Amino acid sequence: MIHQLFNSENNIFNRRQSSIFSAATIVMIMIAASRVLGLVRSRVLAHFFTAAALSPYLAAFRIPDTVFEVLVYGALSSAFIPVFTSYFTKNKKDEAWYVATASLNIGVICFSILAIIILIFAEPIYKIIAPGYTSAEIAQIAVLTRILMAAQAFFVISYFLTGVLESTQRFLVPAIAPLFYNIGIIVTTAILAPSLGIYAPALGAVVGAFLHFLIQLPIAYSLGFRWHKILDFTHPGVRSIGKLALPRLIELSFLEVGKFAELFLASLVSTAALTYFTFANSFQLVPIGLFGTSIAKASLPVLSAQHARGETKEFGKTLRILFGQILFLVLPCSVFLVILRVPLVRLVFGAEQFDWEATIQTGYALSAFALGIFAQALIYLLARAFYALHDTVTPVRISIASIFIEIIFGAIFILGMHLPIWSLALAFSISSIAQCIGLLIALVQRLPELKIDRFALVFGKITFTSFASGGLMFILLKIMDKSVWSEQLSFLGKMGLTIPTDFERFVLDTNYTINLLMLTVFVGLIGVLVYLGLSWLLKIEEMEILTKMIIKIKGFTMPKASIQQESLTMEQEA
Repeated sequence: MIHQLFNSENNIFNRRQSSIFSAATIVMIMIAASRVLGLVRSRVLAHFFTAAALSPYLAAFRIPDTVFEVLVYGALSSAFIPVFTSYFTKNKKDEAWYVATASLNIGVICFSILAIIILIFAEPIYKIIAPGYTSAEIAQIAVLTRILMAAQAFFVISYFLTGVLESTQRFLVPAIAPLFYNIGIIVTTAILAPSLGIYAPALGAVVGAFLHFLIQLPIAYSLGFRWHKILDFTHPGVRSIGKLALPRLIELSFLEVGKFAELFLASLVSTAALTYFTFANSFQLVPIGLFGTSIAKASLPVLSAQHARGETKEFGKTLRILFGQILFLVLPCSVFLVILRVPLVRLVFGAEQFDWEATIQTGYALSAFALGIFAQALIYLLARAFYALHDTVTPVRISIASIFIEIIFGAIFILGMHLPIWSLALAFSISSIAQCIGLLIALVQRLPELKIDRFALVFGKITFTSFASGGLMFILLKIMDKSVWSEQLSFLGKMGLTIPTDFERFVLDTNYTINLLMLTVFVGLIGVLVYLGLSWLLKIEEMEILTKMIIKIKGFTMPKASIQQESLTMEQEA
C-alpha cells in the first residue's frame, strides 16, 4: 500500500505540478503554514525565555547556518537543480541519478570536515564574531552550536532530496518538510524547556531536521533515487555543478560575512538586540516566503527547461509576468506591516517574558525591514533567472556589492551614530533595494524582451494603491485605538472641541487581547479591500494572479496547461 501511495502519479504527494502557477500555489500554501508555525515557534520561545535569554540561542545558529547556506543551499539553488533538470529534460535519467548521488556524497564529506573544525573551535570563533556577549554566554553559545551542527547533518541530506523533488516538479512534499522542522522545535521546547532550559529548542532543531529529511525520503526513493558508494569528481555533470556553484558559493560566503557583521553589531547594541532583530526578520519573511520564494522556487525548473530548449522569447515573457505578480502581491504587504507593526508584534510575541520595550524595539525593526521587502522578494526571482541562464557570476558580483553596502551603513548607524537595533534592519533594506536594482538592470541588458519601461507604470500604480490603502489603515488604527484616542480627546478638549459620547462605542480598549485582535483584523481587512478596489479601478493587470490562485486552490480543477500557454494568454490579455 505504501509503495502504491508513493509511486502513483495520481496521488497528491507524487503529482507533478506542470505549470509555475500550480507549483507556486502549492508552495505558497505550504510556506504560509510554515511561516505561521515559525511565528508560533517564536511565540513559544518568547513564552519560556526573555529576549536576553534567547539571544545566545539565536546567536548559536550563525555558524551552523553558514555551513548549510554555503555548502548545501548555494549549490542546490544555483547549480544542482539546473544541471539535474537538464539531464531529465534530455531523458538521461540514469545519468541524472548518478550525478545526484555523487554530488550528495561530496557534500557529506565536505560537511563532515567543516563540522569537526567547528566542534573544536566554536568558542574562540564566537569570541571574535560576538564580542558583546560575556564569557559565560560565549560558552553557552558554543555548546548550543555543537548541538545544532547535528541538525545541519540531517539538512545536508534532506536538501539534496529537496533538489531532486523540485527538479522533477514535485513541490508539495518539499514544501511540507519545513512544517515538521518547526513542529519538532515547538513540541520539544514545550515539553523539555522547564527542565533543560535554552537547550530544549536546540534539541528540538535536531528532531525537526530529522523529520524534514524523513518526510522527503519515500518520494525521492519512488522516483528512483538510490544511495551508492560513488565519489566521482570527473563526471561532466558533477564538474558542471561545481563550475556553476563556485560563483554562488563565493557570493554566499560574502553574504555570510554580512550576517556575521549583523551578529557583531547587534551584540554591541545590547544582549537582547539580536532577539528583536531576529523576531522582526521572521515577520518580514512571511510575505517574502509566500510571494517571493514560492514563485521563484517554482519558476527555476521551468525557466531552466525553457533555456535548455532555446525558447528565449518565452523565457522573457515568463520572467516579466512573474516580476509583476510578485510586486503586486508583496508591495502592499510592506505598507501593511509598517502600519500594523505594533499590534502584530503584540499579538504574536506578547507573552509574559516579552515586555513592552521588546514590543516597541521589535516593531521599529520590523518597520525598517518592511521598506525592503519588495526588493528581497524580487531578488529571489531575478537571481534564479540568471541561474537558469547558467550565469552565476553576474548575481554574485551584484550581491557582494550590496553586502558591503549593508556593512558600511550598519557600521555608520551603530558604531558611528549609536542608533538602536532598527538601524541595522534599515541598512539591510537599503542594501536589498540596491541589489534588486542592480540585478534588474543587468537582466534587462541581457534580455531586451523584458521591456522595463512597462514596469515603471505598473510600479507607480501599485505604489499608489499600496500607500492609499495604508494611509486609510493608519487613520482607522489611530481613531479606533482607545489608548491613542484618549490622548487625542484630551487634546481636543483643551481646544474647546467636543466629540459625541456615542462615538466611544466604535473605540476598542487594546489592553485586551481580543480587542487588539479585532482591531488588527478589521483594519487589515479594510486595507486589503481598498487595495483590491483601487487596483481594479486602475486596471492593474496583475489582479489576474488572484483569479488563477483561487482556481488552483479549489481542488486543482483547472485543466493542466503549460507555462508557455499561460504566459502567452496573460501577455495577450495585458
